[in-house]
Amino acid sequence: QVHLVESGGGSLKTGDSLRLSCVVSGVTFSNYAMGWFRQAPDKEREFVSAINWSGTSKLYADSVKGRFTISRDNAKNTVYLQMNSLKPEDTAVYYCAAVFNPAGTMLTTRTTWFDIWGQGTQVTVSS
Repeated sequence: QVHLVESGGGSLKTGDSLRLSCVVSGVTFSNYAMGWFRQAPDKEREFVSAINWSGTSKLYADSVKGRFTISRDNAKNTVYLQMNSLKPEDTAVYYCAAVFNPAGTMLTTRTTWFDIWGQGTQVTVSS
């Protein structure tokens, strides 16, 4: 059974940094592209970032480009999201997502491409 477990959320101030982690179990992690999405109250879930199986392809939403960095450690079955220069508008529940995509290089921002989801971790940024 596949499990995605996010951690690292918290309450911070504008300008702070935070690193989210997502540990994947139950599958061969290196066969999966990974993504981070977020959902603020009363808003739809939106794409944040994605990374292919090897880490050689990465994709970012315009709203986080230059501030957030996605990475993965296939030996630890973990994908990370380093978030710097946080803003109040980054406040949301952050979800980790996975899709079986061995050796793939193409990525997408589409929520529907990813078919395995974690339970989410709350990030709250106050001014």
